[in-house]
Amino acid sequence: MDRFPFPADLIHAQQQWHDTYRALAAPRPRHATELRRRLLALSARIQWHPFWATPAGRTPAARVELRQRTAADRTEVAA
Repeated sequence: MDRFPFPADLIHAQQQWHDTYRALAAPRPRHATELRRRLLALSARIQWHPFWATPAGRTPAARVELRQRTAADRTEVAA
């Protein structure tokens, strides 16, 4: 059961962040400048999402769960 009711757009942005980070972490990534810019834009979108102003989003545990849930989704897809 999920403890926090994350909005779909926030989950999607965090998943894109993970994908972009992995692409940038690859040896000799192509289009590194664009990847860094995208990572920065996604970071800002996630950081300032309105969900964090709600009672459920005010706890640090919510941010941790979002990262863990979206990272787990991506490793299951890759496996």
